[in-house]
Amino acid sequence: MSELLNVQGMSCGHCVARITSAVEPLPGVTGVDVDLKAGTVRVDGEPDRAAVAAAIEDAGYDVAPA
Repeated sequence: MSELLNVQGMSCGHCVARITSAVEPLPGVTGVDVDLKAGTVRVDGEPDRAAVAAAIEDAGYDVAPA
């Protein structure tokens, strides 16, 4: 299962690394794919959606459902 989120404010490889490192350790996450061009983050596994959104927002980005 995967969750797709629209994430605003991403612009570079540092953003990819920051979001990936914030989301990967969460329980239930098996993979993270950040697409800068599309402005999306796909999270694989069965994580808590609210926890994923909170982790991304805590990293400094705005999250909206895709």
